[in-house]
Amino acid sequence: MIYDRILIRYGEISTKGRNRKQFVDKLRRSIKRVLHDFPDVKIEAQRDRMFILLNGEKSEEIIERLKDIFGIQSFSPAMKVEKDLHAMKEAALSLFKNVYSEGKSFKITAKRADKEFELDTNEINQEFGGHILKNMPNVKVNVKQPDINLVVEVRKEASYISCENYKGAGGLPAGSSGKAMLMLSGGIDSPVAGYLSMKRGIEIEAVHFYSPPFTSERSKQKVIDLAEKLSRINGGVALHIVPFTEIQQLIQKQIPDNYTMTTTRRIMMRITDELRKKYEGLAIVTGESLGQVASQTMESMYAINEVISTPILRPLITMDKADIIDIAQEIDTHDISIRPFEDCCTVFVPSSPKTKPKLEKVQHFESFTDFESYIAKAVENTEKIVVKPNVALEKEMEDLF
Repeated sequence: MIYDRILIRYGEISTKGRNRKQFVDKLRRSIKRVLHDFPDVKIEAQRDRMFILLNGEKSEEIIERLKDIFGIQSFSPAMKVEKDLHAMKEAALSLFKNVYSEGKSFKITAKRADKEFELDTNEINQEFGGHILKNMPNVKVNVKQPDINLVVEVRKEASYISCENYKGAGGLPAGSSGKAMLMLSGGIDSPVAGYLSMKRGIEIEAVHFYSPPFTSERSKQKVIDLAEKLSRINGGVALHIVPFTEIQQLIQKQIPDNYTMTTTRRIMMRITDELRKKYEGLAIVTGESLGQVASQTMESMYAINEVISTPILRPLITMDKADIIDIAQEIDTHDISIRPFEDCCTVFVPSSPKTKPKLEKVQHFESFTDFESYIAKAVENTEKIVVKPNVALEKEMEDLF
Protein backbone atom coordinates (compact mmCIF):
# COMPACT_ATOMS: atom_id res chain seq x y z
CA MET A 1 0.00 0.00 0.00
CA ILE A 2 1.36 3.44 -0.88
CA TYR A 3 1.20 6.56 1.27
CA ASP A 4 -1.57 8.99 0.42
CA ARG A 5 -0.34 12.00 2.43
CA ILE A 6 2.51 13.51 4.41
CA LEU A 7 1.85 14.64 7.97
CA ILE A 8 3.66 17.86 8.97
CA ARG A 9 4.43 18.64 12.62
CA TYR A 10 4.91 22.32 13.47
CA GLY A 11 7.42 22.42 16.32
CA GLU A 12 8.12 26.01 17.45
CA ILE A 13 4.95 27.29 15.78
CA SER A 14 2.98 25.27 18.32
CA THR A 15 4.17 27.62 21.09
CA LYS A 16 2.53 30.64 19.43
CA GLY A 17 -0.69 31.95 20.88
CA ARG A 18 -3.30 34.04 19.15
CA ASN A 19 -1.10 34.66 16.11
CA ARG A 20 -0.44 30.97 15.45
CA LYS A 21 -2.71 31.05 12.40
CA GLN A 22 -0.44 33.65 10.77
CA PHE A 23 2.59 31.38 11.20
CA VAL A 24 0.67 28.36 9.88
CA ASP A 25 -0.43 30.37 6.84
CA LYS A 26 3.20 31.42 6.17
CA LEU A 27 4.32 27.79 6.38
CA ARG A 28 1.56 26.69 4.04
CA ARG A 29 2.63 29.29 1.47
CA SER A 30 6.27 28.23 1.79
CA ILE A 31 5.38 24.61 1.12
CA LYS A 32 3.16 25.60 -1.79
CA ARG A 33 5.99 27.59 -3.41
CA VAL A 34 8.51 24.80 -3.00
CA LEU A 35 6.10 22.19 -4.39
CA HIS A 36 4.76 24.38 -7.20
CA ASP A 37 5.69 21.82 -9.86
CA PHE A 38 3.56 19.08 -8.27
CA PRO A 39 0.16 20.22 -9.57
CA ASP A 40 -1.89 17.44 -7.97
CA VAL A 41 -0.60 18.03 -4.45
CA LYS A 42 -3.06 19.67 -2.05
CA ILE A 43 -2.26 21.19 1.34
CA GLU A 44 -4.61 21.07 4.31
CA ALA A 45 -3.58 23.24 7.26
CA GLN A 46 -4.99 22.66 10.71
CA ARG A 47 -4.22 24.29 14.04
CA ASP A 48 -1.77 21.62 15.24
CA ARG A 49 -1.02 19.62 12.07
CA MET A 50 -0.69 20.07 8.34
CA PHE A 51 -1.29 17.44 5.68
CA ILE A 52 0.10 17.28 2.16
CA LEU A 53 -2.33 15.20 0.11
CA LEU A 54 -0.27 13.42 -2.55
CA ASN A 55 -3.12 12.54 -4.92
CA GLY A 56 -0.94 10.06 -6.78
CA GLU A 57 2.27 12.14 -6.76
CA LYS A 58 5.41 10.21 -5.74
CA SER A 59 6.54 11.06 -2.26
CA GLU A 60 10.34 10.66 -2.61
CA GLU A 61 11.21 14.04 -4.18
CA ILE A 62 8.61 15.84 -2.10
CA ILE A 63 10.21 14.43 1.05
CA GLU A 64 13.64 15.74 -0.01
CA ARG A 65 12.28 19.24 -0.57
CA LEU A 66 10.41 19.34 2.73
CA LYS A 67 13.66 18.77 4.66
CA ASP A 68 14.83 22.32 3.81
CA ILE A 69 11.64 24.22 4.69
CA PHE A 70 11.84 26.24 7.88
CA GLY A 71 8.94 25.94 10.29
CA ILE A 72 8.72 22.15 10.07
CA GLN A 73 9.89 20.20 13.11
CA SER A 74 9.34 16.75 11.60
CA PHE A 75 7.15 15.01 9.05
CA SER A 76 5.99 11.52 8.16
CA PRO A 77 4.52 9.90 5.07
CA ALA A 78 1.24 8.40 6.29
CA MET A 79 -1.96 6.64 5.36
CA LYS A 80 -5.34 7.95 6.44
CA VAL A 81 -7.61 5.14 7.62
CA GLU A 82 -11.14 5.26 8.99
CA LYS A 83 -11.38 4.66 12.75
CA ASP A 84 -12.39 1.06 12.36
CA LEU A 85 -10.11 -1.27 14.31
CA HIS A 86 -10.11 -4.04 11.71
CA ALA A 87 -9.36 -1.60 8.85
CA MET A 88 -6.62 0.04 10.88
CA LYS A 89 -4.93 -3.27 11.71
CA GLU A 90 -5.00 -4.43 8.10
CA ALA A 91 -3.61 -1.10 6.89
CA ALA A 92 -0.82 -1.27 9.49
CA LEU A 93 0.05 -4.83 8.45
CA SER A 94 0.07 -3.88 4.75
CA LEU A 95 2.39 -0.94 5.39
CA PHE A 96 4.66 -3.03 7.60
CA LYS A 97 5.01 -5.73 4.95
CA ASN A 98 5.91 -3.04 2.44
CA VAL A 99 8.90 -1.79 4.47
CA TYR A 100 9.98 -4.96 6.26
CA SER A 101 13.02 -7.00 5.31
CA GLU A 102 14.31 -10.10 7.06
CA GLY A 103 16.06 -9.50 10.36
CA LYS A 104 14.49 -6.11 11.12
CA SER A 105 12.89 -5.45 14.50
CA PHE A 106 9.87 -3.28 15.25
CA LYS A 107 7.73 -1.63 17.85
CA ILE A 108 4.33 0.07 17.89
CA THR A 109 3.99 3.71 19.00
CA ALA A 110 0.41 4.68 19.72
CA LYS A 111 -0.78 8.29 19.88
CA ARG A 112 -4.38 8.70 21.02
CA ALA A 113 -5.64 12.25 20.59
CA ASP A 114 -9.24 11.02 20.45
CA LYS A 115 -9.92 9.96 24.04
CA GLU A 116 -13.24 8.39 23.01
CA PHE A 117 -11.55 5.74 20.88
CA GLU A 118 -12.31 2.21 22.08
CA LEU A 119 -8.69 1.37 23.00
CA ASP A 120 -6.28 3.34 25.15
CA THR A 121 -2.61 3.81 24.24
CA ASN A 122 -1.33 0.60 25.85
CA GLU A 123 -4.16 -1.43 24.33
CA ILE A 124 -3.40 -0.04 20.87
CA ASN A 125 0.26 -1.03 21.28
CA GLN A 126 -0.72 -4.56 22.33
CA GLU A 127 -3.46 -5.04 19.72
CA PHE A 128 -1.38 -3.88 16.75
CA GLY A 129 1.82 -5.53 17.96
CA GLY A 130 -0.01 -8.81 18.37
CA HIS A 131 -1.52 -8.49 14.88
CA ILE A 132 1.94 -8.01 13.33
CA LEU A 133 3.43 -10.96 15.26
CA LYS A 134 0.51 -13.22 14.39
CA ASN A 135 0.87 -12.59 10.67
CA MET A 136 4.67 -12.38 10.57
CA PRO A 137 5.87 -14.88 13.19
CA ASN A 138 9.64 -14.45 12.60
CA VAL A 139 9.75 -10.72 13.22
CA LYS A 140 11.31 -9.49 16.48
CA VAL A 141 10.17 -6.77 18.88
CA ASN A 142 12.64 -4.12 20.10
CA VAL A 143 11.04 -1.32 22.10
CA LYS A 144 14.29 0.65 22.64
CA GLN A 145 16.01 0.74 19.24
CA PRO A 146 13.65 -0.74 16.64
CA ASP A 147 14.47 -0.82 12.94
CA ILE A 148 10.83 -0.02 12.20
CA ASN A 149 8.70 2.22 14.41
CA LEU A 150 5.08 1.76 13.32
CA VAL A 151 3.13 4.80 14.50
CA VAL A 152 -0.64 4.57 14.95
CA GLU A 153 -2.15 8.00 15.61
CA VAL A 154 -5.84 8.21 16.41
CA ARG A 155 -7.40 11.63 15.99
CA LYS A 156 -10.98 12.91 16.01
CA GLU A 157 -11.45 12.80 12.24
CA ALA A 158 -9.54 9.61 11.39
CA SER A 159 -6.49 7.49 12.19
CA TYR A 160 -3.07 7.89 10.58
CA ILE A 161 -0.53 5.13 10.18
CA SER A 162 3.14 5.68 9.36
CA CYS A 163 6.53 4.11 9.95
CA GLU A 164 8.97 6.76 8.73
CA ASN A 165 9.83 10.01 10.49
CA TYR A 166 12.01 12.73 8.98
CA LYS A 167 13.62 15.61 10.82
CA GLY A 168 12.62 19.03 9.55
CA ALA A 169 14.74 22.19 9.41
CA GLY A 170 13.03 23.71 12.46
CA GLY A 171 12.92 27.47 12.96
CA LEU A 172 10.12 29.74 11.77
CA PRO A 173 8.34 29.90 8.39
CA ALA A 174 9.73 32.15 5.68
CA GLY A 175 8.56 35.74 5.95
CA SER A 176 7.07 35.40 9.43
CA SER A 177 9.69 37.79 10.88
CA GLY A 178 9.71 40.40 8.10
CA LYS A 179 12.09 41.19 5.24
CA ALA A 180 15.81 42.05 5.32
CA MET A 181 18.52 42.71 2.74
CA LEU A 182 21.40 40.20 2.80
CA MET A 183 24.81 41.54 1.74
CA LEU A 184 25.93 38.54 -0.33
CA SER A 185 29.64 38.78 -1.15
CA GLY A 186 30.36 35.39 -2.65
CA GLY A 187 32.51 34.20 0.25
CA ILE A 188 31.80 31.46 2.77
CA ASP A 189 30.24 33.61 5.49
CA SER A 190 27.41 35.60 3.92
CA PRO A 191 25.40 32.63 2.51
CA VAL A 192 25.52 31.04 5.98
CA ALA A 193 24.30 34.31 7.51
CA GLY A 194 21.45 34.33 4.99
CA TYR A 195 20.54 30.75 5.81
CA LEU A 196 20.49 31.36 9.58
CA SER A 197 18.40 34.51 9.09
CA MET A 198 15.89 32.59 7.01
CA LYS A 199 15.71 29.98 9.77
CA ARG A 200 14.35 32.69 12.07
CA GLY A 201 11.61 33.52 9.59
CA ILE A 202 13.32 36.42 7.81
CA GLU A 203 12.54 36.84 4.12
CA ILE A 204 15.78 37.86 2.43
CA GLU A 205 16.61 39.75 -0.71
CA ALA A 206 20.31 39.55 -1.59
CA VAL A 207 22.52 42.50 -2.55
CA HIS A 208 25.79 41.93 -4.38
CA PHE A 209 28.39 44.55 -5.40
CA TYR A 210 29.89 43.91 -8.81
CA SER A 211 32.93 45.71 -10.25
CA PRO A 212 33.63 44.78 -13.87
CA PRO A 213 36.15 44.48 -15.44
CA PHE A 214 38.00 43.92 -12.15
CA THR A 215 35.55 41.15 -11.27
CA SER A 216 34.56 38.63 -13.91
CA GLU A 217 31.27 37.19 -15.13
CA ARG A 218 32.26 33.99 -13.37
CA SER A 219 32.38 35.82 -10.03
CA LYS A 220 28.87 37.10 -10.75
CA GLN A 221 27.68 33.60 -11.63
CA LYS A 222 29.18 32.35 -8.39
CA VAL A 223 26.89 34.67 -6.43
CA ILE A 224 23.89 33.67 -8.53
CA ASP A 225 24.64 30.03 -7.74
CA LEU A 226 24.79 30.84 -4.03
CA ALA A 227 21.45 32.63 -4.26
CA GLU A 228 20.04 29.57 -6.02
CA LYS A 229 21.05 27.40 -3.07
CA LEU A 230 19.27 29.75 -0.67
CA SER A 231 16.23 29.92 -2.97
CA ARG A 232 15.53 26.24 -2.39
CA ILE A 233 14.27 27.03 1.09
CA ASN A 234 11.24 29.04 0.02
CA GLY A 235 11.10 28.81 -3.77
CA GLY A 236 12.88 32.00 -4.81
CA VAL A 237 15.29 34.80 -3.85
CA ALA A 238 15.51 38.29 -5.36
CA LEU A 239 19.12 39.23 -6.12
CA HIS A 240 20.15 42.88 -6.61
CA ILE A 241 23.46 43.31 -8.45
CA VAL A 242 24.92 46.77 -7.81
CA PRO A 243 27.40 48.30 -10.33
CA PHE A 244 30.24 49.38 -8.06
CA THR A 245 33.27 49.99 -10.29
CA GLU A 246 32.95 53.76 -10.50
CA ILE A 247 32.57 54.18 -6.75
CA GLN A 248 35.49 51.89 -5.95
CA GLN A 249 37.77 53.76 -8.34
CA LEU A 250 36.70 57.03 -6.75
CA ILE A 251 37.45 55.68 -3.28
CA GLN A 252 40.92 54.57 -4.42
CA LYS A 253 41.66 58.12 -5.61
CA GLN A 254 40.14 60.12 -2.78
CA ILE A 255 40.64 58.11 0.42
CA PRO A 256 43.99 57.24 2.08
CA ASP A 257 44.93 53.64 1.37
CA ASN A 258 44.53 52.26 4.88
CA TYR A 259 41.00 53.73 5.15
CA THR A 260 39.67 52.61 1.75
CA MET A 261 38.17 49.41 3.16
CA THR A 262 36.28 51.31 5.84
CA THR A 263 34.85 53.79 3.35
CA THR A 264 34.01 51.00 0.92
CA ARG A 265 31.98 49.21 3.59
CA ARG A 266 30.27 52.44 4.60
CA ILE A 267 29.21 53.17 1.02
CA MET A 268 28.02 49.58 0.60
CA MET A 269 25.89 50.00 3.71
CA ARG A 270 24.38 53.20 2.39
CA ILE A 271 23.51 51.65 -0.97
CA THR A 272 22.07 48.53 0.66
CA ASP A 273 19.98 50.73 2.93
CA GLU A 274 18.60 52.63 -0.06
CA LEU A 275 17.62 49.31 -1.65
CA ARG A 276 16.08 48.25 1.66
CA LYS A 277 13.87 51.35 1.60
CA LYS A 278 12.93 50.75 -2.03
CA TYR A 279 11.88 47.15 -1.42
CA GLU A 280 10.39 47.74 2.05
CA GLY A 281 12.86 45.76 4.12
CA LEU A 282 13.30 46.23 7.86
CA ALA A 283 16.95 45.29 8.44
CA ILE A 284 20.29 44.45 6.83
CA VAL A 285 22.00 41.06 7.28
CA THR A 286 25.78 40.64 7.00
CA GLY A 287 28.16 37.71 7.31
CA GLU A 288 30.46 39.47 9.76
CA SER A 289 32.06 37.48 12.57
CA LEU A 290 33.85 39.44 15.25
CA GLY A 291 37.60 39.69 14.77
CA GLN A 292 38.00 37.55 11.64
CA VAL A 293 39.32 40.27 9.34
CA ALA A 294 40.17 43.95 9.49
CA SER A 295 36.66 45.17 8.66
CA GLN A 296 35.17 43.03 11.42
CA THR A 297 36.78 44.47 14.54
CA MET A 298 34.57 46.33 17.01
CA GLU A 299 36.18 49.63 15.98
CA SER A 300 35.48 48.94 12.29
CA MET A 301 31.89 47.95 12.93
CA TYR A 302 31.39 51.12 14.95
CA ALA A 303 32.73 53.29 12.12
CA ILE A 304 30.78 51.44 9.44
CA ASN A 305 27.46 51.36 11.33
CA GLU A 306 27.49 55.12 11.77
CA VAL A 307 26.21 55.81 8.23
CA ILE A 308 22.78 54.23 8.78
CA SER A 309 20.27 53.82 11.60
CA THR A 310 18.77 50.61 10.20
CA PRO A 311 19.20 47.48 12.36
CA ILE A 312 22.14 45.35 11.20
CA LEU A 313 21.76 41.63 11.92
CA ARG A 314 24.95 39.57 12.26
CA PRO A 315 23.99 35.91 12.79
CA LEU A 316 27.65 34.79 12.76
CA ILE A 317 28.97 37.37 15.20
CA THR A 318 30.23 34.88 17.83
CA MET A 319 31.04 31.93 15.57
CA ASP A 320 34.45 30.46 14.88
CA LYS A 321 35.43 30.06 11.23
CA ALA A 322 35.34 26.28 11.62
CA ASP A 323 31.71 26.46 12.79
CA ILE A 324 30.77 28.61 9.81
CA ILE A 325 32.48 26.22 7.39
CA ASP A 326 30.60 23.28 8.91
CA ILE A 327 27.26 24.98 8.25
CA ALA A 328 28.35 26.02 4.73
CA GLN A 329 29.13 22.39 3.94
CA GLU A 330 25.84 21.27 5.43
CA ILE A 331 23.80 23.67 3.27
CA ASP A 332 25.92 22.92 0.18
CA THR A 333 27.29 26.43 -0.38
CA HIS A 334 30.91 25.82 0.66
CA ASP A 335 32.21 24.45 -2.64
CA ILE A 336 30.64 27.34 -4.54
CA SER A 337 32.08 29.93 -2.16
CA ILE A 338 35.65 28.68 -2.55
CA ARG A 339 35.66 28.93 -6.34
CA PRO A 340 38.70 31.10 -7.22
CA PHE A 341 36.82 34.10 -8.58
CA GLU A 342 37.40 37.30 -6.61
CA ASP A 343 34.71 39.73 -5.52
CA CYS A 344 35.08 43.51 -5.47
CA CYS A 345 36.30 43.60 -1.85
CA THR A 346 39.17 41.17 -2.38
CA VAL A 347 40.25 42.81 -5.66
CA PHE A 348 40.62 46.26 -4.08
CA VAL A 349 41.84 45.22 -0.63
CA PRO A 350 44.58 47.60 0.63
CA SER A 351 47.97 46.26 1.66
CA SER A 352 47.55 47.45 5.25
CA PRO A 353 43.87 48.08 6.07
CA LYS A 354 43.13 49.97 9.25
CA THR A 355 41.96 47.52 11.91
CA LYS A 356 40.95 50.24 14.38
CA PRO A 357 39.68 53.11 12.24
CA LYS A 358 38.73 56.37 13.91
CA LEU A 359 35.25 57.56 13.01
CA GLU A 360 36.22 61.22 12.96
CA LYS A 361 39.08 60.48 10.55
CA VAL A 362 36.98 58.54 8.05
CA GLN A 363 34.32 61.27 8.20
CA HIS A 364 37.03 63.84 7.49
CA PHE A 365 38.43 61.93 4.52
CA GLU A 366 34.98 61.42 3.01
CA SER A 367 33.99 65.08 3.46
CA PHE A 368 36.07 66.11 0.45
CA THR A 369 34.03 63.97 -1.97
CA ASP A 370 30.33 64.13 -2.82
CA PHE A 371 29.35 60.46 -2.79
CA GLU A 372 25.60 61.18 -2.88
CA SER A 373 25.24 61.34 -6.66
CA TYR A 374 27.33 58.18 -7.12
CA ILE A 375 25.18 56.31 -4.60
CA ALA A 376 21.97 57.42 -6.32
CA LYS A 377 23.36 56.37 -9.70
CA ALA A 378 24.38 52.93 -8.39
CA VAL A 379 20.92 52.34 -6.89
CA GLU A 380 19.23 53.45 -10.11
CA ASN A 381 21.35 51.12 -12.25
CA THR A 382 21.10 48.10 -9.96
CA GLU A 383 20.06 44.97 -11.82
CA LYS A 384 17.38 42.85 -10.18
CA ILE A 385 16.98 39.19 -11.01
CA VAL A 386 14.81 36.53 -9.42
CA VAL A 387 16.67 33.31 -8.72
CA LYS A 388 14.61 30.15 -8.49
CA PRO A 389 15.65 26.58 -7.72
CA ASN A 390 16.92 24.85 -10.87
CA VAL A 391 15.06 27.33 -13.05
CA ALA A 392 16.48 29.84 -15.57
CA LEU A 393 16.95 33.38 -14.26
CA GLU A 394 14.28 35.97 -14.91
CA LYS A 395 15.07 39.66 -15.08
CA GLU A 396 12.53 42.00 -13.54
CA MET A 397 9.89 39.31 -13.61
CA GLU A 398 6.99 38.90 -11.25
CA ASP A 399 7.92 39.73 -7.67
CA LEU A 400 7.81 36.48 -5.69
CA PHE A 401 7.48 38.36 -2.46
